Amino acid sequence: MTQAQHAAVSRFPVPELKDMPEDIRARILAVQEKSGFIPNVFLTLAHRPDEFRAFFAYHDALMDKPGNLTKAEREMIVVATSGANQCQYCVIAHGAILRIRAKNPLIADQVATNYRKADITERQKAMLDFAMKVSQAAHLVGEADFEALKAHDFTEDDIWDIAGISAFFGMSNRLANVTSMRPNAEFYALGR
Repeated sequence: MTQAQHAAVSRFPVPELKDMPEDIRARILAVQEKSGFIPNVFLTLAHRPDEFRAFFAYHDALMDKPGNLTKAEREMIVVATSGANQCQYCVIAHGAILRIRAKNPLIADQVATNYRKADITERQKAMLDFAMKVSQAAHLVGEADFEALKAHDFTEDDIWDIAGISAFFGMSNRLANVTSMRPNAEFYALGR
């Protein structure tokens, strides 16, 4: 990888695929086969193999599980909180995934900019209100927040998932910003 290609991914070193541990290389190649490209988050985090494994294990536990939250709603949480955290990578990358999962080419931009005016349900707005509070002011979360979610038929497990996704991506947003992680150009056209 040239210096210019490296800088287009992260400010930290990006290992060559051939130099990565086998399990990480296999995961990256599987993602490339499915999507047609390697998202820069995989290349950036491959710099620290143990953290790569832990990051994606927790990511998968939150984002790929069955439950009352749809996969599109999980992505809405990522896009809304990442917008508030000014994480260009996550807004662009997860915005693309949201457009695909919601089958709506407009939804990601609406949610990232101002979810309160987005074309989403009142239930989803309540979900995002809570996610944003967890992201921006978790110390203020109280019983009234739980009651507001329960009024929209969210269960205790749903509430945990909303908080977990918001908290995890708060960490992810900060790491993406510190590493100067750049979104892949391929994300911009997905789901449009």
